[in-house]
Amino acid sequence: MKKRFFGTDGIRGEANKWPMTAETALHLGMAAGTYFKRHNQSNLVIIGKDTRRSGYMLEFALVSGFAAVGMEVRIIGPVPTPAVGILTRSLRADLGVMISASHNGFADNGIKLFGPDGFKLSDEQELEIEKLLENPEAIKRSPPHQIGQVKSFEDARGRYVEFAKFAFPRGARLDGLRVAVDCANGAAYKTAPWALRELGAEVVEIAVEPNGMNINDGCGSTDLGLLKRKVLERRADIGIGLDGDADRIAIIDDKGNEIDGDQIIAAIARDMVEQGTLKGGAVVTTIMSNLGLEKFLKSIGVELIRTDVGDRQVVAAMREKGCNLGGEQSGHIVSLDYATTGDGLISALLVLGAMSHNGKKSSEILNCFKPAPQIKKNIRYSGTSPLANKEIAKQVEEVKKSLEENGARLVVRTSGTEPLVRLMAEGDDVDYLEKTINSLAKIVSGEK
Repeated sequence: MKKRFFGTDGIRGEANKWPMTAETALHLGMAAGTYFKRHNQSNLVIIGKDTRRSGYMLEFALVSGFAAVGMEVRIIGPVPTPAVGILTRSLRADLGVMISASHNGFADNGIKLFGPDGFKLSDEQELEIEKLLENPEAIKRSPPHQIGQVKSFEDARGRYVEFAKFAFPRGARLDGLRVAVDCANGAAYKTAPWALRELGAEVVEIAVEPNGMNINDGCGSTDLGLLKRKVLERRADIGIGLDGDADRIAIIDDKGNEIDGDQIIAAIARDMVEQGTLKGGAVVTTIMSNLGLEKFLKSIGVELIRTDVGDRQVVAAMREKGCNLGGEQSGHIVSLDYATTGDGLISALLVLGAMSHNGKKSSEILNCFKPAPQIKKNIRYSGTSPLANKEIAKQVEEVKKSLEENGARLVVRTSGTEPLVRLMAEGDDVDYLEKTINSLAKIVSGEK
């Protein structure tokens, strides 16, 4: 059965348009509440959000839905997505909800669900909830005396900060380090500077004034220009860029170089090998990760395991293989020793820990390998993905085979969060890659 509501990372879309409407949120609360009430007795759900204006609309609708089927609700306010996973498990809740569209602009929003173990729901669980969404008569509303109580939970940020700080070496401090942190006017605008300052850093705060519409707007991990300028102007030792819900990270090193998720994974993996804390003998990444990362990990005795795109896929493989480090080139870095999903702040603290262990600058530990050239292009579409067209799919496979015969690599996929076909070619001959991608883009977009 194909999912109608859920994509690769929850439900996402433009706010106030299907499926991201108050009505959907209301019915989702009732359906998810009904599903989890069947499995547990405590009937507690926690709800967090980022700083988008539409978050309030969706939050109140979800609260109404959960309360209507007898779930106790705790509203925790603006917190990073990983905080919801951590707190769901800590509070022994049956379900955690994060309202966020991650790195997207303010006009979009999304709803992500976490199970009682703190991990995002499986495809099977999402399908069961969708069945209830499509079959509302299966939802049993509670009588008046059993309607769920709704309360605010005031200490969510403080608890999360304390959890996150465990990722930094015990007994060590950041005294003497100047750390610039760009919070994207998003969910970490309080927590990230708070944690870094408590550990002794001099913090340069950037994009910490959310107004409901400026999330990810010219700031954060997807737009590093502002962070780079601040790092160089203030001579910071490192610049940390988070996205709107703080589950991903990008870094500017002390020399102003942009550091992506692959290089961050490499630096953390090397430090974990040196500290004897890497589990499973491997690191899990996706098909998008650079060949340079694979070669570097091999040089330090670590296997690279690739999955399909999406942090849920990465986490599933990590749990299956017994690994504690994984992530994506986009900056979703997962450390299962501390969190159940990608966490930008924890990833930053692991990098700072590596700097502390070695007494080296960020530029010395974060440029672990020379990346193989990658050429990327996004093709926006309306309606059905062009890759569903058999003729286009056939031509894509022919181009992929041709690239592989020439020692290169091609990844073509439909985005799970936006109406985009994403193209990526990787190899040594940049001119050849660009020519191939441009030709392929015409095929996918239907140009003659």
